Amino acid sequence: MARERRRSRNRAFSVRQVARRIGVEPAYLSKVERDQVSPLSEATIRRLAEELDEDPDVLRQLKEMPDQAILRVVREVRDGNW
Repeated sequence: MARERRRSRNRAFSVRQVARRIGVEPAYLSKVERDQVSPLSEATIRRLAEELDEDPDVLRQLKEMPDQAILRVVREVRDGNW
């Protein structure tokens, strides 16, 4: 996830700090990242996208994609084939 990539370079992107900045509980954001709760609201998706400098439409599309499709995209990005 974009937050985890940024966290590896900048501690300001921990679950706790990002959650505080977008107005949700850290436990809730963590569960969303692990697909254990329903997706974020539209307003929260927009705040998270802005926080992570990502396109909100991409975040919306990713949450609706099957796991296999997400893994394929991750592999393509990782391998530089996108």
